[in-house]
Amino acid sequence: MREQLHSLIELQKIDTEISLIHQKKKELPRKIAELDAQFGERTLKLQESRAKLDTANKAHKEREDGLKKGAELLKKTKERLSEVKTNKEYQAMLKEIDNIQEKNSRIEDEIIIFLDEIDRAKEEFKDEEKKFESVSQVYEKEKSLIQEQIGRIDGELSELTLRTSSVKENISRELMKKYETIKSRTDGRAVVRVWKGVCEGCHMNIPPQMYNELQRTEERGAEELITCPHCYRIIYWDSEKNSDAAEHLEAKAQ
Repeated sequence: MREQLHSLIELQKIDTEISLIHQKKKELPRKIAELDAQFGERTLKLQESRAKLDTANKAHKEREDGLKKGAELLKKTKERLSEVKTNKEYQAMLKEIDNIQEKNSRIEDEIIIFLDEIDRAKEEFKDEEKKFESVSQVYEKEKSLIQEQIGRIDGELSELTLRTSSVKENISRELMKKYETIKSRTDGRAVVRVWKGVCEGCHMNIPPQMYNELQRTEERGAEELITCPHCYRIIYWDSEKNSDAAEHLEAKAQ
Protein backbone atom coordinates (compact mmCIF):
# COMPACT_ATOMS: atom_id res chain seq x y z
CA MET A 1 0.00 0.00 0.00
CA ARG A 2 2.91 2.34 0.70
CA GLU A 3 4.11 2.04 -2.90
CA GLN A 4 0.57 2.60 -4.13
CA LEU A 5 0.26 5.73 -2.00
CA HIS A 6 3.50 7.11 -3.40
CA SER A 7 2.21 6.41 -6.92
CA LEU A 8 -1.04 8.24 -6.09
CA ILE A 9 0.96 11.19 -4.75
CA GLU A 10 3.01 11.26 -7.95
CA LEU A 11 -0.14 10.97 -10.06
CA GLN A 12 -1.74 13.89 -8.19
CA LYS A 13 1.34 16.04 -8.81
CA ILE A 14 1.22 15.23 -12.51
CA ASP A 15 -2.56 15.83 -12.74
CA THR A 16 -2.17 19.18 -10.95
CA GLU A 17 0.59 20.16 -13.35
CA ILE A 18 -1.54 19.12 -16.32
CA SER A 19 -4.47 21.15 -14.97
CA LEU A 20 -2.28 24.25 -14.58
CA ILE A 21 -0.90 23.80 -18.10
CA HIS A 22 -4.42 23.44 -19.55
CA GLN A 23 -5.42 26.63 -17.74
CA LYS A 24 -2.37 28.40 -19.14
CA LYS A 25 -3.13 27.04 -22.58
CA LYS A 26 -6.57 28.65 -22.39
CA GLU A 27 -5.12 31.96 -21.22
CA LEU A 28 -2.49 32.24 -23.96
CA PRO A 29 -4.96 32.46 -26.88
CA ARG A 30 -6.83 35.14 -24.90
CA LYS A 31 -3.57 37.06 -24.58
CA ILE A 32 -3.07 36.78 -28.34
CA ALA A 33 -6.62 38.04 -28.88
CA GLU A 34 -5.89 41.01 -26.58
CA LEU A 35 -2.67 41.75 -28.49
CA ASP A 36 -4.56 41.54 -31.79
CA ALA A 37 -7.22 43.91 -30.47
CA GLN A 38 -4.65 46.44 -29.24
CA PHE A 39 -2.74 46.21 -32.51
CA GLY A 40 -5.99 46.59 -34.43
CA GLU A 41 -6.84 49.75 -32.50
CA ARG A 42 -3.43 51.24 -33.22
CA THR A 43 -3.72 50.26 -36.90
CA LEU A 44 -7.14 51.92 -37.06
CA LYS A 45 -5.78 55.13 -35.54
CA LEU A 46 -3.00 55.17 -38.13
CA GLN A 47 -5.53 54.62 -40.92
CA GLU A 48 -7.76 57.40 -39.57
CA SER A 49 -4.76 59.74 -39.37
CA ARG A 50 -3.78 58.85 -42.95
CA ALA A 51 -7.36 59.40 -44.12
CA LYS A 52 -7.45 62.80 -42.39
CA LEU A 53 -4.25 63.84 -44.17
CA ASP A 54 -5.55 62.54 -47.49
CA THR A 55 -8.81 64.46 -47.03
CA ALA A 56 -6.93 67.69 -46.29
CA ASN A 57 -4.67 67.19 -49.33
CA LYS A 58 -7.66 66.45 -51.55
CA ALA A 59 -9.53 69.54 -50.34
CA HIS A 60 -6.42 71.66 -50.86
CA LYS A 61 -5.98 70.34 -54.41
CA GLU A 62 -9.65 71.04 -55.20
CA ARG A 63 -9.19 74.66 -54.03
CA GLU A 64 -5.96 74.98 -56.02
CA ASP A 65 -7.76 73.71 -59.14
CA GLY A 66 -10.67 76.05 -58.42
CA LEU A 67 -8.33 79.01 -58.03
CA LYS A 68 -6.57 78.12 -61.25
CA LYS A 69 -9.89 78.01 -63.11
CA GLY A 70 -10.94 81.25 -61.40
CA ALA A 71 -7.73 82.97 -62.52
CA GLU A 72 -8.27 81.81 -66.11
CA LEU A 73 -11.89 82.98 -66.01
CA LEU A 74 -10.81 86.36 -64.61
CA LYS A 75 -8.25 86.75 -67.38
CA LYS A 76 -10.75 85.92 -70.12
CA THR A 77 -13.38 88.20 -68.59
CA LYS A 78 -10.95 91.13 -68.46
CA GLU A 79 -9.99 90.47 -72.09
CA ARG A 80 -13.67 90.78 -73.04
CA LEU A 81 -13.81 94.31 -71.63
CA SER A 82 -12.30 95.66 -74.86
CA GLU A 83 -15.17 94.11 -76.81
CA VAL A 84 -17.92 95.83 -74.76
CA LYS A 85 -19.98 98.36 -76.81
CA THR A 86 -22.18 100.04 -74.23
CA ASN A 87 -21.69 101.46 -70.74
CA LYS A 88 -24.35 99.12 -69.36
CA GLU A 89 -22.47 96.09 -70.66
CA TYR A 90 -19.24 97.54 -69.31
CA GLN A 91 -20.70 97.97 -65.79
CA ALA A 92 -22.09 94.45 -65.91
CA MET A 93 -18.69 93.13 -66.93
CA LEU A 94 -17.00 95.01 -64.07
CA LYS A 95 -19.47 93.47 -61.62
CA GLU A 96 -18.77 90.02 -63.00
CA ILE A 97 -15.03 90.67 -62.58
CA ASP A 98 -15.61 91.76 -58.98
CA ASN A 99 -17.59 88.58 -58.28
CA ILE A 100 -14.85 86.40 -59.77
CA GLN A 101 -12.16 88.22 -57.79
CA GLU A 102 -14.21 87.90 -54.57
CA LYS A 103 -14.68 84.18 -55.18
CA ASN A 104 -10.97 83.74 -55.94
CA SER A 105 -10.14 85.62 -52.75
CA ARG A 106 -12.34 83.25 -50.69
CA ILE A 107 -10.64 80.28 -52.32
CA GLU A 108 -7.21 81.73 -51.46
CA ASP A 109 -8.30 82.08 -47.82
CA GLU A 110 -9.51 78.46 -47.84
CA ILE A 111 -6.21 77.33 -49.34
CA ILE A 112 -4.33 78.96 -46.45
CA ILE A 113 -6.66 77.25 -43.98
CA PHE A 114 -6.15 73.86 -45.62
CA LEU A 115 -2.38 74.35 -45.73
CA ASP A 116 -2.44 74.80 -41.96
CA GLU A 117 -4.68 71.74 -41.62
CA ILE A 118 -2.30 69.72 -43.82
CA ASP A 119 0.64 70.69 -41.60
CA ARG A 120 -1.25 69.59 -38.50
CA ALA A 121 -2.39 66.36 -40.18
CA LYS A 122 1.18 65.60 -41.27
CA GLU A 123 2.49 66.02 -37.71
CA GLU A 124 -0.32 63.88 -36.35
CA PHE A 125 0.33 61.20 -38.98
CA LYS A 126 4.08 61.16 -38.22
CA ASP A 127 3.29 60.78 -34.52
CA GLU A 128 0.87 57.93 -35.23
CA GLU A 129 3.46 56.27 -37.49
CA LYS A 130 6.04 56.29 -34.68
CA LYS A 131 3.52 54.87 -32.22
CA PHE A 132 2.47 52.24 -34.74
CA GLU A 133 6.07 51.16 -35.39
CA SER A 134 6.74 50.89 -31.66
CA VAL A 135 3.53 48.93 -30.99
CA SER A 136 4.12 46.77 -34.07
CA GLN A 137 7.55 45.66 -32.85
CA VAL A 138 6.23 44.79 -29.39
CA TYR A 139 3.19 43.08 -30.91
CA GLU A 140 5.23 40.83 -33.20
CA LYS A 141 7.70 39.96 -30.44
CA GLU A 142 5.07 39.17 -27.77
CA LYS A 143 2.85 37.25 -30.17
CA SER A 144 5.82 35.17 -31.32
CA LEU A 145 6.75 34.41 -27.70
CA ILE A 146 3.19 33.34 -26.85
CA GLN A 147 3.03 31.10 -29.93
CA GLU A 148 6.32 29.51 -28.86
CA GLN A 149 4.85 28.96 -25.38
CA ILE A 150 1.81 27.25 -26.89
CA GLY A 151 4.14 24.98 -28.86
CA ARG A 152 6.15 24.10 -25.73
CA ILE A 153 2.97 23.48 -23.76
CA ASP A 154 1.78 20.91 -26.29
CA GLY A 155 5.11 19.12 -25.90
CA GLU A 156 4.88 19.25 -22.09
CA LEU A 157 1.34 17.87 -22.15
CA SER A 158 2.43 14.95 -24.33
CA GLU A 159 5.27 14.17 -21.94
CA LEU A 160 3.04 14.41 -18.85
CA THR A 161 0.41 12.19 -20.48
CA LEU A 162 3.05 9.50 -20.99
CA ARG A 163 4.15 9.87 -17.35
CA THR A 164 0.54 9.57 -16.23
CA SER A 165 0.11 6.30 -18.10
CA SER A 166 3.32 4.96 -16.57
CA VAL A 167 2.33 5.89 -12.99
CA LYS A 168 -1.18 4.46 -13.38
CA GLU A 169 0.32 1.06 -14.12
CA ASN A 170 1.49 0.92 -10.49
CA ILE A 171 -1.97 1.70 -9.06
CA SER A 172 -4.73 -0.87 -8.67
CA ARG A 173 -7.99 -0.43 -10.54
CA GLU A 174 -9.89 -0.05 -7.26
CA LEU A 175 -7.62 2.75 -6.02
CA MET A 176 -7.75 4.50 -9.38
CA LYS A 177 -11.54 4.46 -9.21
CA LYS A 178 -11.43 5.93 -5.69
CA TYR A 179 -8.91 8.57 -6.78
CA GLU A 180 -11.00 9.65 -9.76
CA THR A 181 -14.18 9.74 -7.67
CA ILE A 182 -12.62 11.98 -5.01
CA LYS A 183 -11.00 14.19 -7.64
CA SER A 184 -14.34 14.74 -9.40
CA ARG A 185 -15.97 15.84 -6.13
CA THR A 186 -13.23 18.27 -5.15
CA ASP A 187 -11.21 20.91 -6.98
CA GLY A 188 -9.23 18.24 -8.80
CA ARG A 189 -7.08 17.45 -5.77
CA ALA A 190 -7.75 13.97 -4.46
CA VAL A 191 -4.46 13.47 -2.61
CA VAL A 192 -3.12 16.17 -0.25
CA ARG A 193 -0.47 16.57 2.45
CA VAL A 194 -1.03 17.08 6.13
CA TRP A 195 1.28 19.61 7.78
CA LYS A 196 1.23 20.47 11.47
CA GLY A 197 -1.94 18.43 11.80
CA VAL A 198 -3.78 20.46 9.14
CA CYS A 199 -5.19 19.02 5.91
CA GLU A 200 -3.92 21.09 3.00
CA GLY A 201 -7.09 20.28 1.06
CA CYS A 202 -9.71 21.78 3.39
CA HIS A 203 -7.33 23.48 5.89
CA MET A 204 -9.03 21.76 8.81
CA ASN A 205 -7.29 20.11 11.75
CA ILE A 206 -7.35 16.34 11.73
CA PRO A 207 -7.56 14.37 14.99
CA PRO A 208 -4.16 13.97 16.77
CA GLN A 209 -4.51 10.19 16.73
CA MET A 210 -5.00 10.24 12.94
CA TYR A 211 -1.98 12.53 12.56
CA ASN A 212 0.16 10.07 14.53
CA GLU A 213 -1.19 7.25 12.41
CA LEU A 214 -0.20 9.13 9.24
CA GLN A 215 3.37 9.42 10.48
CA ARG A 216 3.51 5.71 11.29
CA THR A 217 2.08 4.96 7.82
CA GLU A 218 4.93 6.93 6.21
CA GLU A 219 7.51 5.09 8.29
CA ARG A 220 6.14 1.51 8.26
CA GLY A 221 3.38 1.52 5.65
CA ALA A 222 -0.30 0.66 6.15
CA GLU A 223 -2.90 -1.76 4.85
CA GLU A 224 -5.29 0.97 3.70
CA LEU A 225 -5.27 4.65 2.80
CA ILE A 226 -6.33 7.33 5.26
CA THR A 227 -8.82 10.02 4.24
CA CYS A 228 -9.50 13.40 5.80
CA PRO A 229 -12.58 13.24 8.07
CA HIS A 230 -13.71 16.65 6.77
CA CYS A 231 -13.14 16.73 2.99
CA TYR A 232 -12.61 12.96 2.43
CA ARG A 233 -9.47 13.48 0.38
CA ILE A 234 -6.68 10.94 0.63
CA ILE A 235 -4.13 12.39 3.04
CA TYR A 236 -0.48 11.65 3.74
CA TRP A 237 2.33 12.90 5.95
CA ASP A 238 5.24 14.39 4.05
CA SER A 239 8.25 13.56 6.20
CA GLU A 240 10.57 15.65 4.05
CA LYS A 241 8.42 18.79 4.24
CA ASN A 242 7.70 18.42 7.94
CA SER A 243 11.39 17.83 8.63
CA ASP A 244 12.34 20.96 6.68
CA ALA A 245 9.64 22.94 8.50
CA ALA A 246 10.88 21.74 11.89
CA GLU A 247 14.46 22.70 11.05
CA HIS A 248 13.28 26.13 9.87
CA LEU A 249 11.33 26.73 13.09
CA GLU A 250 14.28 25.55 15.20
CA ALA A 251 16.70 27.85 13.37
CA LYS A 252 14.26 30.75 13.71
CA ALA A 253 13.95 30.13 17.45
CA GLN A 254 17.74 30.26 17.84
